Amino acid sequence: MNVVKKIALLAAGMLWFAAAPIAMAADDAATIKANTEAWFKAFNAGNADAVAAGYADDAVVMAPGSPPASGKAAIKQLVAKEIAGAKSGGVTLAQGKLNDVGVKGDMAWHAGTYSVMKGGTAVDTGSYMEVLQKKGGKWLIVRDIWNSSTPPPAPPAAAPPSPPPAPAPAAAPKK
Repeated sequence: MNVVKKIALLAAGMLWFAAAPIAMAADDAATIKANTEAWFKAFNAGNADAVAAGYADDAVVMAPGSPPASGKAAIKQLVAKEIAGAKSGGVTLAQGKLNDVGVKGDMAWHAGTYSVMKGGTAVDTGSYMEVLQKKGGKWLIVRDIWNSSTPPPAPPAAAPPSPPPAPAPAAAPKK
């Protein structure tokens, strides 16, 4: 084998090794995005088991208005409560346009936006951040947090101060 062929093979091998992690990261990002799409579908279908299956056993979910849910059982319970609230309110979730993923080794993050839909109209929007870890060849959520972009309602107006008590009537003079 001549020197030029050896150098070409060496260069091709180096390019493959350099490109392989990039290609794998792109595949992982696509998998993570698909898993989140499945999360939204399972949530809207009322399937808390399928939603909880995407979390690691030691995961923590920080949902608005709730204390952190630690562990798959607590997360399933939280999700079931959220699903019940969505069903009773006649709303569904829709994934928004922001859908970014970063992968580094066996850790990843996924940030995105969502809308709460009622009758085809968005009644709320928000954002989420997932931290994932690849365990046993599967990407699982280890930390999850979401929040509404809608400001909370203003506190009720304070009642106007009460007027000071009227002075006591003067005592009648003695005769």
